[in-house]
Amino acid sequence: MAKPDRQTVNLSNYPDLVVVYLGMKARSFRGLRTLLAFGPRIQKSVEAKPDGLLLHENMVYSLLPPHLGMRQYWRDLDSLEAWTRSLPHLEWWKNFLKDPGGTGFWHEAYTMRGGMEAVYLNMAGEKVGFSAFAGATPARGPMFGARSRLDGGATAAPGVTEEEFYREDPAASR
Repeated sequence: MAKPDRQTVNLSNYPDLVVVYLGMKARSFRGLRTLLAFGPRIQKSVEAKPDGLLLHENMVYSLLPPHLGMRQYWRDLDSLEAWTRSLPHLEWWKNFLKDPGGTGFWHEAYTMRGGMEAVYLNMAGEKVGFSAFAGATPARGPMFGARSRLDGGATAAPGVTEEEFYREDPAASR
């Protein structure tokens, strides 16, 4: 019997590599429509080859309930952040924060330099990733932005500020 072909990788050329897992879970029929509508938009943005995106892989976490996602490998945090703060991502994110369309969303990021961080939106009661064993805490103050969660307090202006996110919509209070 032949021995398995065992291989590994040398990541020394990627000292600032960031790996991001993302997931979107349908929480209603409307959420299923939202989830399926994102697929073509995401594919189009990947095909545009954003600077720093090394690899994009689609994933299925579950079929029932529908929970789809992706894994992305980025050259560094700066290129990932530059993409998240540009169109079309910035528009998607702002629209999602106004109305998640019946879905829950989460991401977890891991860096070669040893940082890890996560954020969960509309996932209350769901135990996904880190939140399954470490619990969840409000994303406020130094826990609001991904960079500050990764770098232990380092600041970079997020695409949507904490004040914008938590500001009450005047139309909603009427």
